[in-house]
Amino acid sequence: MPKTKLQGAFFGLLMSITMAYGMEVYNMAIKTGGLSVMTNKVFGEALLETSYMWLFVFVISNLWGNRLGHLVAGKVLGKENNPLWVWLMTSATTVLVMCPSMSAVAAVLFSVVLGGGSWGELPAYWVRTVLQNFPMALLWNLFAAGPVTRLLFRKIFPQTVS
Repeated sequence: MPKTKLQGAFFGLLMSITMAYGMEVYNMAIKTGGLSVMTNKVFGEALLETSYMWLFVFVISNLWGNRLGHLVAGKVLGKENNPLWVWLMTSATTVLVMCPSMSAVAAVLFSVVLGGGSWGELPAYWVRTVLQNFPMALLWNLFAAGPVTRLLFRKIFPQTVS
Protein backbone atom coordinates (compact mmCIF):
# COMPACT_ATOMS: atom_id res chain seq x y z
CA MET A 1 0.00 0.00 0.00
CA PRO A 2 2.71 2.58 0.84
CA LYS A 3 4.45 3.79 -2.33
CA THR A 4 7.45 5.66 -0.85
CA LYS A 5 9.84 5.12 2.06
CA LEU A 6 8.21 8.01 3.93
CA GLN A 7 4.77 6.46 3.45
CA GLY A 8 6.16 3.09 4.54
CA ALA A 9 7.58 4.64 7.71
CA PHE A 10 4.26 6.38 8.42
CA PHE A 11 2.34 3.14 7.86
CA GLY A 12 4.76 1.34 10.18
CA LEU A 13 4.32 4.05 12.80
CA LEU A 14 0.52 3.75 12.66
CA MET A 15 0.66 -0.05 12.83
CA SER A 16 3.13 0.06 15.73
CA ILE A 17 0.88 2.37 17.73
CA THR A 18 -2.34 0.43 17.05
CA MET A 19 -0.71 -2.92 17.82
CA ALA A 20 0.99 -1.62 20.96
CA TYR A 21 -2.20 -0.01 22.28
CA GLY A 22 -4.35 -3.10 21.71
CA MET A 23 -1.82 -5.39 23.34
CA GLU A 24 -1.34 -3.00 26.27
CA VAL A 25 -5.09 -2.86 26.87
CA TYR A 26 -5.18 -6.66 26.84
CA ASN A 27 -2.18 -7.09 29.15
CA MET A 28 -3.29 -4.31 31.50
CA ALA A 29 -6.72 -5.96 31.80
CA ILE A 30 -5.07 -9.29 32.64
CA LYS A 31 -2.70 -7.62 35.12
CA THR A 32 -5.58 -5.89 36.93
CA GLY A 33 -7.70 -8.99 37.51
CA GLY A 34 -8.65 -10.37 34.11
CA LEU A 35 -10.90 -9.53 31.21
CA SER A 36 -14.06 -10.37 33.16
CA VAL A 37 -13.41 -7.57 35.67
CA MET A 38 -11.93 -5.03 33.24
CA THR A 39 -12.82 -1.38 33.88
CA ASN A 40 -12.42 1.83 31.88
CA LYS A 41 -9.31 2.63 33.93
CA VAL A 42 -7.45 0.07 31.79
CA PHE A 43 -7.67 2.29 28.69
CA GLY A 44 -5.80 5.17 30.28
CA GLU A 45 -3.18 2.96 31.90
CA ALA A 46 -2.63 1.19 28.58
CA LEU A 47 -2.21 4.53 26.85
CA LEU A 48 0.57 5.38 29.28
CA GLU A 49 2.46 2.16 28.51
CA THR A 50 1.78 2.57 24.78
CA SER A 51 3.55 5.94 24.94
CA TYR A 52 6.86 4.08 24.97
CA MET A 53 6.08 0.49 23.90
CA TRP A 54 5.18 1.56 20.35
CA LEU A 55 8.83 2.52 19.89
CA PHE A 56 9.99 -1.03 20.67
CA VAL A 57 7.39 -2.37 18.21
CA PHE A 58 8.50 0.08 15.51
CA VAL A 59 12.22 -0.64 15.92
CA ILE A 60 11.88 -4.43 16.12
CA SER A 61 9.46 -4.60 13.19
CA ASN A 62 11.85 -2.54 11.06
CA LEU A 63 14.98 -4.41 12.11
CA TRP A 64 13.71 -7.97 11.66
CA GLY A 65 9.99 -8.46 12.28
CA ASN A 66 8.65 -7.41 8.89
CA ARG A 67 11.55 -8.90 6.94
CA LEU A 68 11.34 -12.32 8.61
CA GLY A 69 7.55 -12.30 8.47
CA HIS A 70 7.62 -11.63 4.72
CA LEU A 71 10.36 -14.22 4.24
CA VAL A 72 8.37 -16.92 6.03
CA ALA A 73 5.20 -15.96 4.16
CA GLY A 74 7.11 -16.21 0.87
CA LYS A 75 8.22 -19.74 1.77
CA VAL A 76 4.65 -20.78 2.55
CA LEU A 77 3.02 -19.10 -0.44
CA GLY A 78 3.37 -20.26 -4.03
CA LYS A 79 3.89 -18.10 -7.10
CA GLU A 80 0.24 -17.29 -7.85
CA ASN A 81 -1.96 -16.47 -4.88
CA ASN A 82 -5.12 -14.60 -4.09
CA PRO A 83 -4.22 -11.14 -2.69
CA LEU A 84 -6.36 -11.83 0.39
CA TRP A 85 -4.42 -15.02 1.08
CA VAL A 86 -1.10 -13.16 0.63
CA TRP A 87 -2.22 -10.46 3.09
CA LEU A 88 -3.47 -13.05 5.59
CA MET A 89 -0.27 -15.12 5.47
CA THR A 90 1.99 -12.06 5.61
CA SER A 91 0.12 -10.67 8.62
CA ALA A 92 0.10 -14.04 10.40
CA THR A 93 3.79 -14.75 9.81
CA THR A 94 4.75 -11.24 10.89
CA VAL A 95 2.87 -11.81 14.17
CA LEU A 96 4.69 -15.16 14.40
CA VAL A 97 7.97 -13.21 14.51
CA MET A 98 6.85 -10.09 16.37
CA CYS A 99 5.01 -11.76 19.25
CA PRO A 100 8.03 -13.70 20.59
CA SER A 101 10.24 -10.64 20.01
CA MET A 102 7.95 -8.23 21.84
CA SER A 103 7.29 -10.85 24.52
CA ALA A 104 11.03 -10.89 25.22
CA VAL A 105 10.99 -7.10 25.61
CA ALA A 106 7.92 -7.28 27.87
CA ALA A 107 9.35 -10.13 29.97
CA VAL A 108 12.57 -8.22 30.60
CA LEU A 109 10.88 -4.89 31.19
CA PHE A 110 7.75 -5.82 33.14
CA SER A 111 8.71 -9.09 34.83
CA VAL A 112 12.37 -8.45 35.68
CA VAL A 113 13.27 -4.75 35.57
CA LEU A 114 10.01 -3.18 36.78
CA GLY A 115 8.51 -6.31 38.33
CA GLY A 116 11.51 -7.28 40.43
CA GLY A 117 11.60 -10.84 39.12
CA SER A 118 14.69 -12.99 38.84
CA TRP A 119 16.82 -12.93 35.68
CA GLY A 120 17.10 -16.70 36.13
CA GLU A 121 13.34 -17.00 35.61
CA LEU A 122 13.42 -14.97 32.37
CA PRO A 123 12.85 -18.02 30.11
CA ALA A 124 9.67 -18.87 32.04
CA TYR A 125 8.49 -15.24 31.98
CA TRP A 126 9.10 -15.13 28.22
CA VAL A 127 7.26 -18.40 27.46
CA ARG A 128 4.32 -17.32 29.64
CA THR A 129 4.16 -13.98 27.84
CA VAL A 130 4.29 -15.57 24.37
CA LEU A 131 1.58 -18.10 25.23
CA GLN A 132 -0.60 -15.42 26.78
CA ASN A 133 -0.18 -12.87 23.98
CA PHE A 134 0.03 -14.81 20.72
CA PRO A 135 -3.70 -15.49 20.24
CA MET A 136 -4.59 -11.87 21.02
CA ALA A 137 -1.76 -10.48 18.88
CA LEU A 138 -2.88 -12.51 15.87
CA LEU A 139 -6.56 -11.63 16.24
CA TRP A 140 -5.83 -7.98 17.04
CA ASN A 141 -3.56 -7.69 14.00
CA LEU A 142 -5.99 -9.35 11.60
CA PHE A 143 -9.25 -7.84 12.79
CA ALA A 144 -8.44 -4.49 14.41
CA ALA A 145 -4.96 -2.97 14.11
CA GLY A 146 -4.43 -3.98 10.48
CA PRO A 147 -7.81 -2.78 9.16
CA VAL A 148 -7.74 0.44 11.23
CA THR A 149 -4.18 1.21 10.12
CA ARG A 150 -5.03 0.63 6.45
CA LEU A 151 -8.19 2.75 6.75
CA LEU A 152 -6.30 5.65 8.36
CA PHE A 153 -3.48 5.33 5.84
CA ARG A 154 -5.90 5.46 2.88
CA LYS A 155 -7.59 8.54 4.37
CA ILE A 156 -4.25 10.33 4.79
CA PHE A 157 -2.73 9.14 1.49
CA PRO A 158 -5.71 8.63 -0.85
CA GLN A 159 -3.51 8.53 -3.96
CA THR A 160 -1.93 5.26 -2.82
CA VAL A 161 -5.12 3.25 -3.38
CA SER A 162 -4.78 1.11 -6.51
